[in-house]
Amino acid sequence: MPRAPRVAGAPVGPWALVALALLAIAAVALLSRGGGDAPPARSGSTLAGTYADPDRNGVLQRAAGEQLVGRTELAPSAAPVRTLATLAQISDAHVRDEESPARAVLLDRLGAPFTPTFRPQEALSTQVLAASVESVNSIDPDAVLVTGDLIDSAQSNELEQAIGVLNGARVRPDTGAKGYDGPQLAASADPFVYRPDLDAPRQPGLLGSAQQSFTSPGLDAPWYVAPGNHDLLVQGEAPPSPSVGDLAVGGRALTAIDPEVEVPDAFSPGLVEEVLGDGLPGETSPVAPDPRRRHVDPAEALARLTRAGESRAEQPGRLDHSFDVGAKLRVVVLDLVRRDGGSDGQVLPEQARWLREELARAGERWVIVASHQPLASSEGGEAALAELDASPRVIAAVSGHTHDSSIEPRRSPAGGYWLIGTASLADFPQQARALKLVETEGGGVALETWMLDTAADPLADTARDLAFLDAQGGRPDGSAGERGDRNARLYR
Repeated sequence: MPRAPRVAGAPVGPWALVALALLAIAAVALLSRGGGDAPPARSGSTLAGTYADPDRNGVLQRAAGEQLVGRTELAPSAAPVRTLATLAQISDAHVRDEESPARAVLLDRLGAPFTPTFRPQEALSTQVLAASVESVNSIDPDAVLVTGDLIDSAQSNELEQAIGVLNGARVRPDTGAKGYDGPQLAASADPFVYRPDLDAPRQPGLLGSAQQSFTSPGLDAPWYVAPGNHDLLVQGEAPPSPSVGDLAVGGRALTAIDPEVEVPDAFSPGLVEEVLGDGLPGETSPVAPDPRRRHVDPAEALARLTRAGESRAEQPGRLDHSFDVGAKLRVVVLDLVRRDGGSDGQVLPEQARWLREELARAGERWVIVASHQPLASSEGGEAALAELDASPRVIAAVSGHTHDSSIEPRRSPAGGYWLIGTASLADFPQQARALKLVETEGGGVALETWMLDTAADPLADTARDLAFLDAQGGRPDGSAGERGDRNARLYR
């Protein structure tokens, strides 16, 4: 999901100047991270401890955990009696080939409709996902929902790395030439880009460490995927095409945008092809070509995801599917990616009909519906929400895509349910979500949910610190949500 565009004409200098007030302090303080009385982030459960910036100086410290907030908008509180099912949700990991020449790091300089894609912690996406996997394993879930944007730009090597992390393989982040060869090199003169060897907070050797192979712990539970737009579309926006695909596997990278390039003022499915179809629009430099960077079409991406995980498509051309978790819960997964391009979700009429059938088949089981894009903001989403409104067994609809944590009640004549959005691993706070369905006294249910920080790991910890300082997706963005959007007991 692209971040908000920069204001045209706003003065932006080198990274150290962009966030000077934060980074001047953080450059020293990060060397001695600590503070607070909370235990180390071994499990990642924010019930036990989490990260905070009590001094508001841009430096995260360990802090006390956040206990569950009772949310009674849909039903009165009642004491939990027993656990019916436990799930975990990982969303928007954006495992990326940060060295790829096809990345649109510079296109935001052209202004709208292009938006920034660079993140100071972007070289650490595989390590962040692996640390999240370790945290998820600590709660011993029955199943794991991967709600989209597992990768960043539909590249084959990104998909291989992400699947390797989820399945416990040996992961090799480095691509192209041996060692890091991307926009964050110390030799880069790009004022928009953080260079960890030079800029505050200095992290000498970080890029080299990010390229080292490692073995992921792998998920202990079966995992199911709701595809995201970045999984199936280039940069999450454009269908794969020959000319853009040639850039991905080729030997030239864009280093400066031609100021004479004319760009339409609105997004269209062919926009990326229009800008890049005749080659890179500006100055370029040589890079080592790598055939592993080829773009995969949606059919191949879905085939590889289904072979690697437990998802099995139940709709032609879509990864719509459902599965049961024990005797009391059914999860229904919707694939809302627009195959013609664009980041917004789309619910097709046949998907709404299939959803109605799945809700009927659930019988007396409780139902959680999962998708990448929220139903409420997707084209045709109201038809799907109307089906959920009519069911007395739906307890929640969970999604990602926005990179924000949120929980909102949706009232309906059948009893209502909860709309749950989960933050991303790509941006701060880099958290996954636990979801525990419990029976309550009197025969009701509640959904207990809490956030999971990434488990302790030097590179993942550094990624969190940098994500917090990111001027586009860090603490100013408010993606962590309010207390009740994170750790809550949702009565139904």
